[in-house]
Amino acid sequence: MSNPVLVHVTRGAIVESRHRGAIVVVDAAGRRRSAIGDVEAAVFPRSAVKAIQALPLVESGAADRFGLGPAMLALACASHGGEPRHVETTEAMLAACGRTVSDLECGSHMPTSSVAERAVIRAGHPASPLHNNCSGKHAGFVCLACHLGVDPAGYVEPDHPVQQAVTAALADLTGVRLDAANRAVDGCSIPTYAIPLDRLALAFARFTTGEGLAPSRAAATRRLADACMAEPWMVAGTGRFCSEAMEIFSGRVFVKTGAEGVFCAAFPELGLGIALKCDDGGTRASETMMAAVIEAFLPLSEDERKRFATRLAPPVRTRKGVRVGEVRPVEGLAAALRDGR
Repeated sequence: MSNPVLVHVTRGAIVESRHRGAIVVVDAAGRRRSAIGDVEAAVFPRSAVKAIQALPLVESGAADRFGLGPAMLALACASHGGEPRHVETTEAMLAACGRTVSDLECGSHMPTSSVAERAVIRAGHPASPLHNNCSGKHAGFVCLACHLGVDPAGYVEPDHPVQQAVTAALADLTGVRLDAANRAVDGCSIPTYAIPLDRLALAFARFTTGEGLAPSRAAATRRLADACMAEPWMVAGTGRFCSEAMEIFSGRVFVKTGAEGVFCAAFPELGLGIALKCDDGGTRASETMMAAVIEAFLPLSEDERKRFATRLAPPVRTRKGVRVGEVRPVEGLAAALRDGR
């Protein structure tokens, strides 16, 4: 089926661009509260499931053994901007298990934060794996390997004990068989699996309610969700959607973006999980789609609405900063989401 247009980008009074996509909202029993588009299509969630990938770090006892507090656990779930505190915290995680940056197998790229990128350039230093937006997750993998008593080398491979544990956790929460048939390789070199959108939403409903999970796993999900909501800046960084949303809605929203227009989220007070995909992979549209879901389902205080306003309809500006249009949900999207269609 063809997914509907969910986001318009305007310039003046004209719609200049259109983004199609799918959105699904479910409870922890898998009952759909809302579904728009093809929500049974399999997508690669990529970084949107980092919090689930961090479960073995907590469940195994590695987090306690190495003294990983909320900031470090939030970083293990993060797609960070490579800002100084992100880099320093990743180094501290590695040091806690007696390892260094040389053990990271995520690869290097410049910080995604433009401020941090300019600082690296001015310093004349090359980017390192510490600047990779996935370095916190990978530091967590290294900690897990050390705790399990296995060589961290090759921890990105699907047959390594670390990835076997990570894949098992993801399969448990989604209820989807994960194997070579639906496996590919993520940008940071670990396995990524194609999973139906509605099953990703189910996973996040379970993640924040603990329903359907073993007690030890439910305790681990609560600990990771609490860490991310207590340290939202660590999850993304300055000016980033995930960090801003979790800061504004303080405990009411857990949200995590992935590559290619995927978002997963949960509303703990409602027991709901959310997953969405912008067909063309556009971040500007996927963020606006997620903002529309938040507006549709959460009663917003006046202060919350004011602080979140620029996310509900981000402005399109000239190079001089003049507002000339906006990125906005299609008319009636919030109502359609509330109506379940």
